[in-house]
Amino acid sequence: MTAPADSLPKDACLLDAVLTFRRTGSRHLPIVDDGRIVGIISERDIQRVSPSLLSNVNQEEYNSVFEKTRLKDVMTRDPLTVTPDTPLRNAAIILNEQKVGCLPVAVDGKLVGIITVIDMLQALILVLPAGTKATT
Repeated sequence: MTAPADSLPKDACLLDAVLTFRRTGSRHLPIVDDGRIVGIISERDIQRVSPSLLSNVNQEEYNSVFEKTRLKDVMTRDPLTVTPDTPLRNAAIILNEQKVGCLPVAVDGKLVGIITVIDMLQALILVLPAGTKATT
């Protein structure tokens, strides 16, 4: 897992999320309220709620959406989470079966980290011997 995980408060705006994604290179951000995980937002979520540049929205209106839209209004609420003690295999099963890109890691509801599909691939690289062939 990546710890500590970058996160934003639920009252932050879309612009804060966009800037955090650019600064960190991450694609998922846990949303917290007093340190407790209350939601998650992804780059894809932001694309979904962003006005189309092909519409008749002017630059000021476009920027206003990013400045005025609060994460609590567009986040996925109550995301699936795991604990630091969750076996890696179980976390991988959840990621695969639920088709999610990340799992916040929490202890008593408090965010302590995040595990992503990329983290899982890195773990796979560590456990597979060199020369292992992909089979279908």
